[in-house]
Amino acid sequence: MNIDRMILRIAASFILISLFLSWIHSPYWLWFTAFVGANLLQSSFTGFCPMVKILKKFGIKPGSAFD
Repeated sequence: MNIDRMILRIAASFILISLFLSWIHSPYWLWFTAFVGANLLQSSFTGFCPMVKILKKFGIKPGSAFD
């Protein structure tokens, strides 16, 4: 498992969980969904993703998502 695949899985999980929570609990959870989307968008332009730093500390290896 490499960092790129983990980022995709974590982001998708956060989005699906927040959508579910907005449905059963409060529509304010959609702000979290927007935050994840905005972070993915800025990461595509800048190449900086805070989750990458966290995953590197856990020893996840860098690599391409489609290797």
